[in-house]
Amino acid sequence: MRSLSRIDWSKYTPFQRKVWEVTKTIPYGETRSYKWVAEKTGRPRAVRAVGQALKRNPLPVIIPCHRVIRSDGSLGGFSLGLKKKIALLRSEGIDT
Repeated sequence: MRSLSRIDWSKYTPFQRKVWEVTKTIPYGETRSYKWVAEKTGRPRAVRAVGQALKRNPLPVIIPCHRVIRSDGSLGGFSLGLKKKIALLRSEGIDT
């Protein structure tokens, strides 16, 4: 596993880092929408940009991007694959 101190955070944009900060606040066993994350970053129309930032998440389990789903309740994507996203959500007691 990569060490947090070895990640060069400066190579990521301020928006990406903000998306990840917001995503880290999503409680275990809960989900939020891409729109919710966009609103919390102060850029409510940047829903697709949120998805792209989550796709580039260097720590996809520690920064729990698997907890971010579409507004209609469908799962959306996940950098480690949809099967892994489903497994992670189910391990937190979230029905998929």
